[in-house]
Amino acid sequence: ATSTAPALQPAGHFHAVPDTVRRRVDTLAPLVQEAAERNGVSVNLLKAVIAAESAGQADARSSKNAKGVMQLIDTTAAMMGVQNVWDPRDNINGGAKYLGQMIHRFGGDIRRAVASYNAGPGAVEKHGGVPPYHETQAYVGKVMDYFRYFEQQEPGDNDED
Repeated sequence: ATSTAPALQPAGHFHAVPDTVRRRVDTLAPLVQEAAERNGVSVNLLKAVIAAESAGQADARSSKNAKGVMQLIDTTAAMMGVQNVWDPRDNINGGAKYLGQMIHRFGGDIRRAVASYNAGPGAVEKHGGVPPYHETQAYVGKVMDYFRYFEQQEPGDNDED
């Protein structure tokens, strides 16, 4: 038997991505797909990070001056070769490149890669996993919930290679 759970209440015990956020992320789908393929990162993981970081808003700016769809700080954007942090294609590609590097750095451990996206790889290495910071733990939980949500919306999305 297959589940026919409505989109707002997917099976499982995690939080669904709010409709407005999902719609915004969906409009970015071609850019997400392109960045995922270019950087060897899961489309659904990228969608989850975008949903958690900016709710899919290209003009988002945090109190810590992180900018754009994937909330890149200037030093990370520069390291990833991002020319225009406000351009969604450039921003998503830079975020995907950084996330891909973190996944590689942590041997494919998605939770550690996501934690390093939030707190930096040094903090993850220092603590041997997700750092005991409330913000980072909440962030990792949210991204992983959103990742599972997107996986349920588009199963097999990452098995096409």
